[in-house]
Amino acid sequence: MKVSELLSRCGGGGSGKRGRRKSSSLPGSTQRHLRANDRKFNEQFKYADNFIKTSKYNIITFLPKNLFEQFQRLANFYFLVLMILQLIPWISSIVWYSTAIPLFFVLAFSAAKDAYDDIQRHRSDSQVNNRISYVVKSGQLVEEKWMNVKVGDIIRMENDQFVAADLLLLSTSEPHGLCYIETAELDGETNLKARQALPETFEMGDKLSLISDFRGEIVCEAPNNRLNQFEGKLSFGSSTLALDNDKMLLRGCVLRNTRWCYGVVVFAGKDTKLMMNSGKTKFKRTSLDRFLNILIMGIVLFLIAMCLMCTILCGVWEWTTGRHFTIYMDWDRTIVPKADEKSSQQIAIIAFLNFFSYIILLNTVVPISLYVSVEIIRFVHSMWINFDSAMYYKQADIPARARTTTLNEELGQVQYIFSDKTGTLTQNIMAFKKCSINGRSYGDLYGARGEIVEITESTQVIDFSRNKWYESSFKFYDETLLEDTRKGLHEVTEFWRLLALCHTVMPERKNGKLEYQAQSPDEAALTSAARNFGFVFKSRTANTITIEVNGMEEHYDLLCILDFNNVRKRMSVIVRNTSGDITLYCKGADTMIMERISSTTNELLKTATNQHLDKFAGEGLRTLCVAWKKIDADYFADWQKRQKAAALEMYNRQEKLDAIYEEIEHDMMLLGATAIEDKLQDGVPETIAKLASANIKIWVLTGDKQETAINIGYSCRLLTENMREVFVIDGETEREVEVQLKAVKRRLEQTLGSVRVSFSICKNHLELSQ
Repeated sequence: MKVSELLSRCGGGGSGKRGRRKSSSLPGSTQRHLRANDRKFNEQFKYADNFIKTSKYNIITFLPKNLFEQFQRLANFYFLVLMILQLIPWISSIVWYSTAIPLFFVLAFSAAKDAYDDIQRHRSDSQVNNRISYVVKSGQLVEEKWMNVKVGDIIRMENDQFVAADLLLLSTSEPHGLCYIETAELDGETNLKARQALPETFEMGDKLSLISDFRGEIVCEAPNNRLNQFEGKLSFGSSTLALDNDKMLLRGCVLRNTRWCYGVVVFAGKDTKLMMNSGKTKFKRTSLDRFLNILIMGIVLFLIAMCLMCTILCGVWEWTTGRHFTIYMDWDRTIVPKADEKSSQQIAIIAFLNFFSYIILLNTVVPISLYVSVEIIRFVHSMWINFDSAMYYKQADIPARARTTTLNEELGQVQYIFSDKTGTLTQNIMAFKKCSINGRSYGDLYGARGEIVEITESTQVIDFSRNKWYESSFKFYDETLLEDTRKGLHEVTEFWRLLALCHTVMPERKNGKLEYQAQSPDEAALTSAARNFGFVFKSRTANTITIEVNGMEEHYDLLCILDFNNVRKRMSVIVRNTSGDITLYCKGADTMIMERISSTTNELLKTATNQHLDKFAGEGLRTLCVAWKKIDADYFADWQKRQKAAALEMYNRQEKLDAIYEEIEHDMMLLGATAIEDKLQDGVPETIAKLASANIKIWVLTGDKQETAINIGYSCRLLTENMREVFVIDGETEREVEVQLKAVKRRLEQTLGSVRVSFSICKNHLELSQ
């Protein structure tokens, strides 16, 4: 949730000298060292170039690799063995090409289909590898194909272009070194994410002379597939600066709302995080293929059993009757030497050879056309998927597309679906609905008798037009919150001040209007709410934040951002006002905030806030707690030194930063809680109901409170009305979970037993009445 070099004052500094660079402390030798604009220096490390290959075959390897894959199908291997047997004249009464020709056509058809699929991959690879990028060389921009870009090159990208490699962002066209990217190709998320260049490199702008002379050295982690993590250092001049993921542009991202930017290539080609996550193209075998192999194996075993029975009967006949007809039924001398009568050894040889003769004669038990029929069905099925108008999504102009012709039937074998909630089941459009401040709940409307009135489309919304920065799309109904804000109640003003300051939102001016760019829709909703209630976030730099309160601007020094992650589940900012007072503002999950509240906090306040949180969660709203504290200047100065040192660590940096953050995020004063609505997408309940009716098990992952999760479960019909009791498994150890699961099992058995008893009583009563 952080935006990179808003952090420059709290970890981007430090000093060092070129030539005295310390080696990385990453485990083993897992690090990368490169120099910008110096191909000769970087070539000594033999880093991967930017050429990518997702195809499985080439002209030389196609035939052997494809045949190897096809003969993994038991039927194909069976007919290959059969054809070899038919080449032996002593046991075959059928010419070999009677099997070879059909087998050839089966293999040829499958090979043609595989070749078609791989040609599409080759075309896609060629299209990507031959895209044009602009590389800075000798003070000029030179056109280079993507596949010719090298590690250490500085390239220029423009709006709506794909990022060619994993880059360290150097400078952009936007204020404060910001740029915006879309990462749908990487993680499926469509909301824009902000990245920010270091202030030291942002100063270069688009001056090619400065960019061309840039010789910064980067020491960072080795290539890996962690999309949300990057650790490294940038050394140039006399400075050593910390690098993290918020300064990186990854291959596969698309540059949005940014006219241009420059970046230095850190990872290229197969070393990029996109390719590290893709892996090699493998031969995929479907459930049907595995089933057919088992089926063919059964047929072959049946065939072998028949042939063994015939062989035994043949041996018996040869011993009892055939041995007397050697003159009329003469075998080749190389097999059975001339003799008046066949010996038992000779009879055994004849029976053994007849076993293979029977296999050749009865080979049609195994259908040679089976796999070809399946392949034709799959190919036609994929075409039907592409042309199916019922699967066309009109709103986004997206038709259905079968990306492979070999896995279609697997769609009918799905047993489990694992889904995220936010942005998948929901619209990811957040709206501020309710809040709790100093133990008082806001957002509900009450009737004359004190009962809660349902809010409908006809309900009167608050008029915020007195505020010149208000947004017409913002809707809130509880007038008491606006009244308490205008009265200047201390807790209420601090609540809104916190929401206006504690975030990583970036403001923009477009056509004279103030707009916010946020990485998280939650942050956008909270900042927007503060804006409409008169606490307007107006601007920020790497070191300052400016807000407007009731028409008066307030300026703050931004001392540090304690960023959010999935372990901390909270974020904080430390700011200093014009009077020199240092304040920490924090927001996050209620469990995390409540643990860090001062012991002097009024218990009634904590109890009321927890009750409001449970109420909000029960209504399906997303909740956060907010808190703050004053910080002593001397303590902060000492803490900041340790924080900057941790920010420059190359090994376990995030863990060390988290420990430093933990030191200062304690003994806070509770302000209240927020509640945000995220509506379900259209058609989600119906879709889940249909999937459930197909006996597909659905798991939904959410970070919401338990009450919110259960409420959303009922709303999207993941939980149905006949599920009267929801079983909660919340053990933190394997033993605890096992105990809880056994308890649930006993309760289910008791319930089922009660149902059986009730049914038996009803049945007996019915019989008696009759």
